[in-house]
Amino acid sequence: MDRPTDTPTQPPASVLTTERRTQLHRRVRWIVSITIAYNLIEAVVAIAAGGAASSSALIGFGLDSLIEVASAVAVAWQFSRTDPERYEQATLRAISLAFFALAAYLAANAALTLSGALTPEHSPIGIALTALSVVIMPLLSWFERHTGRELGSATVVADSKQTLLCGYLSVAVLLGLLLNSLFGWAFADAVAALVIAVFAVREGVEAWRGDSCATPAGILLEDDEREHAHHGQH
Repeated sequence: MDRPTDTPTQPPASVLTTERRTQLHRRVRWIVSITIAYNLIEAVVAIAAGGAASSSALIGFGLDSLIEVASAVAVAWQFSRTDPERYEQATLRAISLAFFALAAYLAANAALTLSGALTPEHSPIGIALTALSVVIMPLLSWFERHTGRELGSATVVADSKQTLLCGYLSVAVLLGLLLNSLFGWAFADAVAALVIAVFAVREGVEAWRGDSCATPAGILLEDDEREHAHHGQH
């Protein structure tokens, strides 16, 4: 006799009810909006604390978050135009160049730190901020990933991985700040800055290749297009 096999408790996206699909679309908007708002606060606090402590890693961490927010605004502005395709390449190139500039800035500051010309100081605010990000980013990623899977959206799932990567970045910066604070290892701050520089280059390359869905605004806009297309079929 054949044994009954386990069936998935989660329905595929194709059989989701209209009400459930609307709920998931609304949830995606909330998750992305919260992520953008947190990134903005994170950027302001990190840049201020990093400047006060002369921490390249903390400043870079804040600037990366700021570019992420600026990218979302730029893409949202692009799609508010009557002919968004006309501005797509210029928008993505601007985002890409911003990430490349960040990478160059961090590499230069890391070199100054390693040479002894720049000495990062203890930053309790920076440690608290990155520790908070280590907790918040994985939670947002988990929630977004599960929502994306139920909705059947590969883009939402991909963005959840991007959010998780930001969590890993927070871990690298936190370790650098802690090692510098506890043991006076200034080079740890420089190494963390170089990790962010590599991350920035990766983001710049993706933007240069035309991956607008890597930005939070891209997720929101794609979600709107999916919802309009779904309603158009009924």
